[in-house]
Amino acid sequence: MADKPVDRPLHGRVAVVTGGSRGAGRGIALELGAAGATVYVTGRSTRAEPAPTYTQLMALSHLSQLPGSIEDTAEDLTRLGGQGIAVRCDHTREDDVAQLFERVQRDQGRLDLLVNNAWGGHESFNGVFVAPFWEHPFAHWDTMFDHGVRNHLLASRCAAPMLVRQRHGLIVTTTFWDRDRYMHGNLYYDLAKAAMCRLAFGMAQDLKPHGVASIAVSPGWMRTEFVLAGHQADETNWRERPALSKTESPRYLGRAVAALAADTQAMDKTGRVLRVADLAAEYGFTDIDGRQVPPFELDRA
Repeated sequence: MADKPVDRPLHGRVAVVTGGSRGAGRGIALELGAAGATVYVTGRSTRAEPAPTYTQLMALSHLSQLPGSIEDTAEDLTRLGGQGIAVRCDHTREDDVAQLFERVQRDQGRLDLLVNNAWGGHESFNGVFVAPFWEHPFAHWDTMFDHGVRNHLLASRCAAPMLVRQRHGLIVTTTFWDRDRYMHGNLYYDLAKAAMCRLAFGMAQDLKPHGVASIAVSPGWMRTEFVLAGHQADETNWRERPALSKTESPRYLGRAVAALAADTQAMDKTGRVLRVADLAAEYGFTDIDGRQVPPFELDRA
């Protein structure tokens, strides 16, 4: 492998970022690209055919068009210094996921990083986040578990044999965690995110003997496209919205993932849940506005 440029610590590395059209996945893919990686950006939203399951959320966010596509992200990360490859993949479909990793193996002969991020939890969002569990629609179970936790396990199951054969690699699972505090008012969300943390922990136990790490990474409240739209804001004026004062950009999370991927001692962190703000303090990176955003913490009941 050629020497890595000083400002491209992931030059020559191959990554798969699931759910990379927008939000957290896009932020992660862009930062991996900026670090020089080859990134397979996957998801259902293409320029020709956006994902069809966001109608309700788009209406609540006053959006007439679904933001983002896998092609947009792939092209943008390429401009930042990496190589973006857009692959349409429905991560709920076993055949789609198997074919994705078969393609990576065929094209690259290796895989260094899988980022589990594809999340269908917003598909059933009805505008109510805080309510007793018996008042939330049971559809949340399907979107958050069958289109969320299951996505992560399925992708990991397909990626693991490649990583094990290499005897190195990293699986990052995006989640939310605040020292095991309960997400009051949304039992489904709390259960799903806790399951993702446990998934990362459990996979770490099986992967550790093979030199492969599994880490869950928890961002704070991100200014995703939907969050900004819901507050009638964008990246130029979000500071004018007091409610968004504690938010962070999705690229803050991306910089955390890139730092972990470049860390030769990442195995020391396997099985853990790590907050982006804590990783920023450890590795010395900032958000795109130059701040080290403090951890987002839940109120105690």
